[in-house]
Amino acid sequence: MGKIIISPEDNVAVDTETGFKVAVKDIKKDEKVIKYGYPIGHVTADIKEGETVHTNNMCTDLSGRVEYRYKEPVFESCTAREEFFYGYKRFDGSVGIRNDITVIPLVGCINPVAQKIAARCGVKVYTHPYGCSQLGDDHRTTQKILAGLVRNPDNGGVLVLGLGCENNTMDSFREMLGSYDESRVRFLVCQQCGDEIAEAEKLINQLKERISADKREKCSVSALRVGLKCGGSDGYSGISANPLVGSFSDILVSCGGTAVMTEVPEMFGAEQLLMDRAKNREVFDRTVRLINNFKRYFESHGQVIYENPSPGNKAGGISTLEEKSLGCTQKSGRSAVCGVLDYGEKPDDSGLYLLNGPGNDMVAVTNLAAAGCQLILFTTGRGTPLGGPVPTVKISSNKNIYDKKRHWIDFDASPIIDGTDKEVLANELFDYVLRVASGEETRNEVNGFSDIAIFKDGVTL
Repeated sequence: MGKIIISPEDNVAVDTETGFKVAVKDIKKDEKVIKYGYPIGHVTADIKEGETVHTNNMCTDLSGRVEYRYKEPVFESCTAREEFFYGYKRFDGSVGIRNDITVIPLVGCINPVAQKIAARCGVKVYTHPYGCSQLGDDHRTTQKILAGLVRNPDNGGVLVLGLGCENNTMDSFREMLGSYDESRVRFLVCQQCGDEIAEAEKLINQLKERISADKREKCSVSALRVGLKCGGSDGYSGISANPLVGSFSDILVSCGGTAVMTEVPEMFGAEQLLMDRAKNREVFDRTVRLINNFKRYFESHGQVIYENPSPGNKAGGISTLEEKSLGCTQKSGRSAVCGVLDYGEKPDDSGLYLLNGPGNDMVAVTNLAAAGCQLILFTTGRGTPLGGPVPTVKISSNKNIYDKKRHWIDFDASPIIDGTDKEVLANELFDYVLRVASGEETRNEVNGFSDIAIFKDGVTL
């Protein structure tokens, strides 16, 4: 049996055949389990060297609120690469890596109409169940996410489709949309016309004409905004796929690009490590609010803050939320945390950002796309076919899922487990991402899998 000890301080190793933890020395009852050099819980019974350490004999140490400390950060630099890709330059200085035409309905009532329009015209559509019977912040959240999707630079053209009687009125949505390229966005209210399908087809034909002359141009990699996400993590995720994405993130940031990481509940237990990398006291304070506000969200619904990991995570060898979070946050690499974004916001500069939002896979990838990310790196140990509104690169943490689901998986991180240098593989991933940014299709695109989901936190009328 091969074993990987991640940090010299660890008292458990990872079995390379199963991904589960095994004790590398005797561990007494109530003693801390150390992995990644940090406690991930404590054991509930005496454990002998060589025995498996999992949910049957250990549990979390997380409970309640935490007092966080600020310290002056020290950052590691990464050598910048002068790299380019070929994308579509937009009016606001952003760059699209795709040139799609998309139908975005303002309310779920017209989903069938939107789907019929998209099928007839051969364009994309993103349906959802919201846009009416919502109030206050919950309603504004829906508007913010839809507006962010309209403005995503991967759209060459957008038809915004309204019904006419919904809370999310066309006028209020246009106000939320703010500045946009008027030559690339059309609006249609179905109740105000006779044949909405025919009228929509006319508008989409205008958009097709608009994008017909668009050409890819050479663009600096600094224009890339990449979302970081993990789903179906396993015991290998924190050893291979997530650290690999972290190294990619460091390369991207050093080149002037932007990396955005979300999944706030999967920062619980590792949040101090992110706070230690806040570029200044203001970012530290915003990170503290990000974490505490999401904990309050759990409490407001009478839920246990640390109700994690999922059954799939446990089946893959993850035992506690601390363990999951310490693996998850490695996607952020070692760069400074430059800013904290609220749900529906987008970065106003380059660097590494934290984005408010839950860990749910579809909600998170939609959140990242609405924040302006042109593509998403999605690590997985269990496998998933999902695709978001932008190219969604699936990165496997273990070779078994890569071999089994090559029609889902784009890139394999498992060679790291067998000793391949992480930085060598990170440069290979970086080159692959540049190819995707220049037009190479991801598996979700080949399969035609792309959906959205919007975070809801409010009453339904």
